[in-house]
Amino acid sequence: MMITDVRQVCHPEAVRQFDTDALRAHFLVDGLFDPGTIQLTYSHIERFVIGGATPLATPLRLESDRATIGSANFLDRRELGVFNIGGPGTVTTDGAVHALGPRDALYVAMGTTDVVFASDDPARPAKFYLLSTPAHARHATKVVRAAEAKSLVLGDQATANRRTITQMIHPDVVTSCQLVMGMTQLAEGNIWNTMPCHVHDRRSEVYLYFDVAPDARVIHLMGNPSETRHLIVADGEAVISPPWSIHSGVGTRAYTFIWGMGGDNIDYTDMDMVAMDQLR
Repeated sequence: MMITDVRQVCHPEAVRQFDTDALRAHFLVDGLFDPGTIQLTYSHIERFVIGGATPLATPLRLESDRATIGSANFLDRRELGVFNIGGPGTVTTDGAVHALGPRDALYVAMGTTDVVFASDDPARPAKFYLLSTPAHARHATKVVRAAEAKSLVLGDQATANRRTITQMIHPDVVTSCQLVMGMTQLAEGNIWNTMPCHVHDRRSEVYLYFDVAPDARVIHLMGNPSETRHLIVADGEAVISPPWSIHSGVGTRAYTFIWGMGGDNIDYTDMDMVAMDQLR
């Protein structure tokens, strides 16, 4: 296992000067699902750890990089969300085996010392997306099936944003410290997410885009509402969104994304809306 990258916090005035390469270097996370490895990126924005675990025939163990994480075990002072976007697999936490099918999730409690990822079939491996935030208390480790989560259908075909929001690691479903996660799936023929857009100064967010066809892309809009920027995102890539930035996207066709938040509160509705005439 390795920490693939460490990302520093960027002031919005500095981001105004970034070219495409700089934007991607600071905010885009790629290479998450390299077969047979665990890939991790540490962000000083909310001290997120963003990762992917893709086990083949050999299970993969989540280990701590003492220089970055600062503790002997990865989850000594952290909590972890795991979403499976690949084939069936298992996550074993301190000897307890949790089977995760496609689109199932797992909340892993602070203080868990041993986390092991495995695929049922190496020819169709599990792809475990990982998002971790600092924690202050131990809550129960819990599997959340997509069918058991809280779902909302929003948007309209006329505005090309008909979508199902599935709240999985969410106060109505799972008790966590600060981590809130879920999944948004665009209906066929719909391409816009989170528009009209918003910001939330009290927390930051990470988007993982998947179900993006090889010949398709998502244009992720970011930046201060009056000084927007964009990233071109492919399947299995994530975007780190600081609290001052909008986080919206439009695809060349329908797609799915996992959103994850950390910060001062866990209120999903805590957001400051941005009117269309404010965008530049």
